Order: sequence, then C-alpha cells, then structure tokens
Amino acid sequence: MEITFIILTILGLSIFEIITSIDNAIINAEVLNTMSKKARRWFLLWGILFSVFLVRGLLPFLILYLTNPSLGVWGVITAAFSNDPEVAKSIQESSHVLLISGGVFLIFLFLHWLFLEPKNFGLKGEKFFSKQGAWFYAAVSIILTSIVWYAYAHNQPLLQFGAVVGSTAFFIIHGFRQYAEEQEKNLLAKSSMSDLSKIAYLEVLDASFSIDGVVGAFAFTFAIPLILIGNGLGAIVIRHLTVSNMDKIKKYKYLKNGAMYSILVLGIVMLIDSFGFEIPEWISPAVTFMVVGYFFYKSKLDLSKIQKILK
Repeated sequence: MEITFIILTILGLSIFEIITSIDNAIINAEVLNTMSKKARRWFLLWGILFSVFLVRGLLPFLILYLTNPSLGVWGVITAAFSNDPEVAKSIQESSHVLLISGGVFLIFLFLHWLFLEPKNFGLKGEKFFSKQGAWFYAAVSIILTSIVWYAYAHNQPLLQFGAVVGSTAFFIIHGFRQYAEEQEKNLLAKSSMSDLSKIAYLEVLDASFSIDGVVGAFAFTFAIPLILIGNGLGAIVIRHLTVSNMDKIKKYKYLKNGAMYSILVLGIVMLIDSFGFEIPEWISPAVTFMVVGYFFYKSKLDLSKIQKILK
C-alpha cells in the first residue's frame, strides 16, 4: 500500500469523523457547561479512552465479524492485521453485503437531513426539500424497493438482504437518537443530576453517533488499522474542540451541510461498489476533502460578512 494513499486515507477518515461528529459535539458542549471543571477534565481523559479505544476500536471489528461470521471472533481480529491472500479474498467476497448495507444507511441518513432536519440552507434546492418532509418516507421506500429489485434482477439475494439490513439499522438508530434528544432536554433541565450520570449519558450518545463515521469509513478502505487510526485521530480532535473551542466551531454554520453531502457521496460510492463496479480508492478521501473544503470556505465567507456588518 503506497504511503501517499495511506496518508490521504487517514486524513480523509479523520476529517470525515470530525464533521460527522459536530452535532454530537454540540450536544456534549451544552451538557458540559452544566458540569464542574473536574468533570469536564474527566470527560476529556476517560471519555477519549472509551469513545476512541472501546467504541470506535471495537465497532469496525464487530461490523467485519457480522459480515464474515465464518472467520470467528479471533479470526476477524487476526484477519484485520493479516496479509494472507486467502483471508483478503474471504473479506472481499463478503464485502458487498457490508457495502450495500452501509450505502443504504448513509443515503437514508442524508435524505432524513435533507427532508426533515432543521438546517442552514447552503445550496439551492435545500429549502424546497425542507418543505416536503412528508415525502421522506416515500423517497426512502422507493429507493429501497429499487435497490432490492435491482439485486433480485441480478440474482443477488445477499445484496437484497444487505439493503434491508441497512434500512433497518437506520431506523433503529434514528429512533434511538430521537429519544436521546428528548433525554438531552431533560438532562439540561435537571440541575440535581450528578456529573457522573451526565458523563454516562454523553458516552452512550457518543456511541450512537460514532456509527456514522465507522460505517462511512468502509467507503474509504477495508484496512482496519487505517480505520482505527483515522477515526481515532478525528475523535480525539473533536473531543478537544468540544471542551475548548466549540463556540468558534458553531460559527461555521455550513459544516453540517458538508458532512451530509460527504455522507451522500460515500453512500453512493458504497452502493455502486457493492454491485461490482470498480471505484478508484482515492475517490472517497478526495471527494471528502473537496466537499468539506467548499462548505468550510462558504461558512468562512458568511462569517466574514457578519463580522463586517457588526463592525
């Protein structure tokens, strides 16, 4: 594996992890403001160990195991660091199910944001779709039906199953996040709740948000060590920003748009790749850099205009 590709992939994974974690970081920052300084330091130190090494460290292996159960638990762990061509072949043969599941999950995630979630309108057309919220469920149903039919027409029953799994995973996780948002309001309102309870809540919430970054990581590479390094670095950066500089990050109001359009592109890449079409490995990190860079630049221009008006 070329060193240039390794660096590009790690950087792409880190940036993708950071931007997809912004919403979670904002929630964390709001809750942290109600906690003592000692609890904040505890959250930064032990929270990083939990979110990076436990959650983001185990999720890639768990996903790989679910798509390759024949390897067994220890087989998956050794396969992640093995150069054995037979192992690589086994993973490659089962990768299509993982890719289509992840692709459907990410595309549904983007569509939910586009149709139903509040947002700063960064591109033309976003305002129109935000007024058509009732069509979200019709859109995802039609897309899922089309994917399953295409897989059926090409005699790919496992891909049919994978598409349904991706859809199921989206709605389960989305339901959990809706519940978490309600609990956040209660959490902020309950001044009597201990700091330890709040930290426990934040860690559980972080675990649910980490799924987006880990699933999207497989659009970059199937090399688990690179995923661990890239996602780990991104998670550490966002933790530090949460504690020290979240107010500044919130001023760049189109970063969430960049995250969601990156998710859309990665979802499409995974979907296309799952049906056997060759996608160059550099596409995912390159597109992530371009999309995030554009919306960061757009946010910076908007921020400069606001600062001029205030002066």
